[in-house]
Amino acid sequence: MTNEKDKSAAKHDVAASLTESKKQKGKKALQKEEEELSEEDLQLKSDLDMLVERLLGSQLDLYLPSLESMKKFIRESTSSMTAVPKPLKFLRPHYPALVSLTDKWDNKEYKQKLSDILSIIGMTYSDTDGPQYHLDSLRWRLQSNVDSAIGEWGHEYLRHLALEIGDAYHETVDDEDSSKPEVASRDVEGDQSIKKEKNTDSSEVSKQSEINAKNVHVTFKVEELIQLSMIIVEYFLKHNAETEAVDLLLEIEQIERLPKYVEHETYSRVCNYIEACVPLLAPPDDLAFLHTAYTIYLNNNQLPQALRLAMHLDDDSLIKAVFDATNDELVQKQLGLILAQQNSSYTVENEDVQACISNVKLSEYFKYLVGELNLLKPKVPEDVYKSHLETSIFASTSRLESAKQNLATAFVSSFLNAGYGTEKLIDDEKWIYRTKGEGMLSTTASLGLVNLWDINEGLQKLDKFLYSDQPDVKAGALLGMGIATSSVHDSVEPALLILQDYVSADTEQDAKLTAAAINGLGIAFAGSKNEEVLNLLSPLVSDPSVSLEIQALAALALGHVFVGTCNGDITSTILQALLEEDPLELTSKWIRFMSLGLGLLYMGKYDQIDDVLETIDAIEHPIVKTLKVLVTICAYAGTGNVLQIQQLLQMCTVKARNDDDDEDDDDEDEDEDEAEVDPAAEEEEDEDDNEAAGAETSNVESENATSSVVKSSNDNADNDNENGNDSQMDTDESSTKSGKASEPSQDNSGEDDTYQGYCVLGLALIAMGEEIGQEMSLRHFDHLVHYGTALIRRAVPLAMGLVSASNPEMSVYDTLSRYSHDQDLDVAYNAIFSMGLIGAGTNNARLAQLLRQLASYYINDQNGLFITRIAQGLVHLGKGTLTLSPFSTDRQAMSKVSLASLLTVSIALLDPTSFILNDHSSLLFYLVPAMNPRMLVTVDSDLKPLKVNVRVGQAVDVVGQAGRPKTITGWVTHSTPVLLGYGERAELENDEYYALASSLEGVVILKKNPDYMEVDA
Repeated sequence: MTNEKDKSAAKHDVAASLTESKKQKGKKALQKEEEELSEEDLQLKSDLDMLVERLLGSQLDLYLPSLESMKKFIRESTSSMTAVPKPLKFLRPHYPALVSLTDKWDNKEYKQKLSDILSIIGMTYSDTDGPQYHLDSLRWRLQSNVDSAIGEWGHEYLRHLALEIGDAYHETVDDEDSSKPEVASRDVEGDQSIKKEKNTDSSEVSKQSEINAKNVHVTFKVEELIQLSMIIVEYFLKHNAETEAVDLLLEIEQIERLPKYVEHETYSRVCNYIEACVPLLAPPDDLAFLHTAYTIYLNNNQLPQALRLAMHLDDDSLIKAVFDATNDELVQKQLGLILAQQNSSYTVENEDVQACISNVKLSEYFKYLVGELNLLKPKVPEDVYKSHLETSIFASTSRLESAKQNLATAFVSSFLNAGYGTEKLIDDEKWIYRTKGEGMLSTTASLGLVNLWDINEGLQKLDKFLYSDQPDVKAGALLGMGIATSSVHDSVEPALLILQDYVSADTEQDAKLTAAAINGLGIAFAGSKNEEVLNLLSPLVSDPSVSLEIQALAALALGHVFVGTCNGDITSTILQALLEEDPLELTSKWIRFMSLGLGLLYMGKYDQIDDVLETIDAIEHPIVKTLKVLVTICAYAGTGNVLQIQQLLQMCTVKARNDDDDEDDDDEDEDEDEAEVDPAAEEEEDEDDNEAAGAETSNVESENATSSVVKSSNDNADNDNENGNDSQMDTDESSTKSGKASEPSQDNSGEDDTYQGYCVLGLALIAMGEEIGQEMSLRHFDHLVHYGTALIRRAVPLAMGLVSASNPEMSVYDTLSRYSHDQDLDVAYNAIFSMGLIGAGTNNARLAQLLRQLASYYINDQNGLFITRIAQGLVHLGKGTLTLSPFSTDRQAMSKVSLASLLTVSIALLDPTSFILNDHSSLLFYLVPAMNPRMLVTVDSDLKPLKVNVRVGQAVDVVGQAGRPKTITGWVTHSTPVLLGYGERAELENDEYYALASSLEGVVILKKNPDYMEVDA
């Protein structure tokens, strides 16, 4: 017993000694902290403590001087950027005591000044210190003065207020939205709480009032928050914090208020940041931002930039406002030249300005460019083939002389000399007769491509072929006339006058002539919104007496002519035609072009597709899913919308109906992928698979899509792996040596999985709008090609070409080079074509070498060699002077016409052996509207070429950077005209001239700078 007592006593002594040692350590720490303070800091601390004691005292006459002194101490404090100002550090412990004074004081002036100081000290508290400190700084600010004087507290304080305003605004809006009758219920609850408080003691009442005071988020008014925000925004804009001003307005959903606060010195930085935000915003915020930037540019007389945004918004009233903002005809001509780059249909009364919009002088400027670059001498296909470098022992055999290879040579010659007006091969009529059938049509039409943009010369050279006895030659002449006049319009429109006689559905003429004339009109008037073409082709779409091919091509041509217009008449005509088609006809290969024609009408109009999607839903046809996918991907093209990309990826993971569900044979790689997949995401995918038999899977406004934003892209890719692996195994087994994979599966219900190919192309269309999405899409394609169905694998190379058109990145074309040897030859053919697409007009030496090797590899395969030759021709498009990229103006403007052209050819190549490689190679000419010179030509006030020195270098993103950073790097000085590569930007070397355009690209008008003084070297 004694031992136990001793032990307990010893334990008690140890505990007491530990407690005592802790107290000693605490005292030492306090002493150490006080010792570390300098004499100045100790003096400051004592002064502040004294001021607090005066405020807590009862002498009223000391309150006002004490508050002023405290304010002066805080404002005059200095510290590093990473340290808390010392007055705030010393006043922080007194904060609760100072807060209690607000309930005791009755003087309004004193309470306001105290609230002013409490708002500053409140910055040192956050929710981690307790819920009662939630948004304290903002609460006290609203109880004090709310005017421009708050700027005296400095930038960091206003940034803190801006953060709290964002939180308070969302809380207030959420409260209002959650329960509208909440205001009435609060009044009732308030009455009941008063009655209860009468029955409680005074301590409980004080506790209740304190709790009510702390739950301050319900007392904020939206009007007060907006009023304070606008004061802060004005301060930010005057102190080089434009990005923070825009972010604050985004938080409180008041971006449209920004223009009246932006001055001439700040508009550029503000608008650059606004435009950079647009791809990251969900509708309708993105449109609000674009309208705001447009208004700011217009207010600051920056008409070229305002016009670019008006074109992005595709609103003729906004374009008209830009033209009406100036009476300077020269400026209007420059605006017209910018519109011409986008194939705009906008019309003005001034004939000279209209000539600029109509691209009348495009051929003249292009020939001036190639003349200055010494490229006028015609080239022949052998200059591209370089057969002497091919390693195959069959390279010189007679099999290369087949009609199909002669057709390929004609294509290459026309691509090579596009727009030059001269070439050495096709002008000799004998070459046309060295091809046969459809080849004669395409060969004749290629003369139109050689004379691209030159209406007079092109029509004159093709006119003689209209009198040929060969229907194919005559049809080729009609198509060639449409090609030669592409993107160029005048008051006469000779192509329309000639082609309309061959379109009439009443005559019994050869269907080839009708089809060629329809394609010619679609190419010639792409983006023109020509009503005569509408009246001409619309009856053909709904005419059951003509073939389905004619109906589909007419719908496709109308889609190109009225791209992005949401034309209701054409929409109803196409939908009615699809409704009236026999169910068996809906399985035809031509239906894809009728569906595409509908989708092109809504290009870029994602905010206007709800009605047409509802109409499509009402149709009980197997074509419903395909229609909805095509309309959706066209509508969201170039937006980078993450929700739509997630939804398309989910649709790509739906298994084909004839696949086995045996999951036991999955390899180890797939098991590793499965281990990373979120079980919740896996369960959602299974649910989506079960629902895929219905026709509702592609609903773009589905609420389920919102939850998919927070999933990582890799999770989705892993789900692709899991759901598509068996399909890929079956596909590989069913592939034959001929390379013709099984067609999309169809069951008794008529439903098929062709929409999956369009989903893959949609990933490229949507992601191409911004660079990060573009890079991520390439990662997704890698997964899809390994684990997707036959149709998905066939679409992946095309999607890679779409997202990187005329941008030959080594990682992309090396991947395509691997796919070009795939055992499914359709995949290989599409990979070869995409290699030509990503190198179009670049003369890329590495790509040219890879294609020469492929020409040797496919020497025994007529189709493989044909598509390789086409790709070779594309790489050397216009001898390296043209581009197929849909982007212009420093990648800030996207041409719907160019995008529609690329998409049309890609969809034709989803089944290459049925179209391009068979009897419909002329569909390749739908690339023509996407062809544009990648030039910079500077002209004087008379629109005559003017030589000046410019620096050309890689563009640098300067959004949000301080000062005036360089916008190009690694530049080289050239004399205009010059060629601009992908991602390159040009600047004038000196101030002798100034440009009327915002970016030096295309045709730019220069004016002499009257203030320029030449400096002697």
